[in-house]
Amino acid sequence: MTTIAAKEVKPGYKKTKLGWIPEDWEILELGDIGTFKNGINKDKDQFGFGYPFVSLNDVFQINDSEEKKLPLVNSTEKDRKNYNLKTGDVLFVRSSVKPEGVGLTSVVQSDLSNTVFSGFIIRFRGNKYLSTQFKKHCFSEARFRNRLLNKSTISANTNINQQALNSLSLIVPPLKEQTRIAEVLNCLNSPIIKVEKLIERKKTLKKGLMQQLLTGKKRLTGFNGEWKEYSYKELLTEVKRNFEWKDSAEYDLISVRRRSGGLFHRESLFGHQIKTKNLRTAQAEDFLISKMQIVHGASGLTTEDFDGMKISGSYIALVSRDKKILNINFLNWYSKLPQFYHQCYISSYGVHIEKMTFDFKLFLKEKISIPGTEEQMAITKVLEASQQEIDLLKKKKEMLQNQKKGLMQQLLTGKKRLEAN
Repeated sequence: MTTIAAKEVKPGYKKTKLGWIPEDWEILELGDIGTFKNGINKDKDQFGFGYPFVSLNDVFQINDSEEKKLPLVNSTEKDRKNYNLKTGDVLFVRSSVKPEGVGLTSVVQSDLSNTVFSGFIIRFRGNKYLSTQFKKHCFSEARFRNRLLNKSTISANTNINQQALNSLSLIVPPLKEQTRIAEVLNCLNSPIIKVEKLIERKKTLKKGLMQQLLTGKKRLTGFNGEWKEYSYKELLTEVKRNFEWKDSAEYDLISVRRRSGGLFHRESLFGHQIKTKNLRTAQAEDFLISKMQIVHGASGLTTEDFDGMKISGSYIALVSRDKKILNINFLNWYSKLPQFYHQCYISSYGVHIEKMTFDFKLFLKEKISIPGTEEQMAITKVLEASQQEIDLLKKKKEMLQNQKKGLMQQLLTGKKRLEAN
């Protein structure tokens, strides 16, 4: 006896290539509902005068700025006609160093007829099927993003082109429902934006506090002792912790991010997988300097989380010669200042900033003024408390974003419907 499988039925829904969606919703390809256009490229000598220009750096702030605040480029009348921006235009990031950055969008909220846009941006224009407010959200839906990334190409950067974007499918609700969905998601944006602004304000305050406290321009209550000047050679000593190499052993490798971004666990490899076998062991309270990236701020303190992990020979590990004179945490905070960046820059050599190499012996001659260790510790506690406030706000922002992401996933795929007004 042959058994026939029952056909799955969901009342009010229809099955499509993108899954089940409401019966009155559509699946449309972007190329069928709008047109794409790459931006304009200009030589360096054409910038600084002329008409407003949206670069890759401006694309996400375009609606927060007046045209007169945008950078200028020497564009012709024909340029401004072909590459202008109108309300509802969607700007896709065409190329990104990080894969997650490609295809991110910004929606133009008002006509910018005299403004042209960069060749690193692709403009999508089409207002018949999608409302302006809905566009702010529909291109961020997780499954749409996955489809976009699957169509991107990777070389030095990750890229997306017009052909790939044209063929992307989008779930499209009726315009009235688009408006309702956008209203709900816009409401969820408000608390996120408030937290983002608070984070930026706290960062600015911390930056000013660092500059004042770490250079002695502002003193903490109860401290009035003299600050003394030392060379780094007087304060620091290099450590090289070799270990017995085993091809069968697994090693946790760490690196340091640029712009004082701290340490991170790069990867774990077995000894036989590592070609250059000049690793060393890092310990908590080692201050690490990347010889190849220090001009970009690649230095940082080894915390307990990274104790015992391995660094390559391209890193210098430093410890305090005398903890009664220098608290290494103070140096870690000081390393985030422009003054320290400058000292590292003038202690490096090379014809191009991306290929400059650190001269450690030259750096050791540079000098730093420091207070007594009690004041050093007090300063670091104040700055750590400031950073903790920022970290808590970042967690709050992440929680709000996850809440929005979950509801967005349901609303933009039709799993959750909103009642009509």
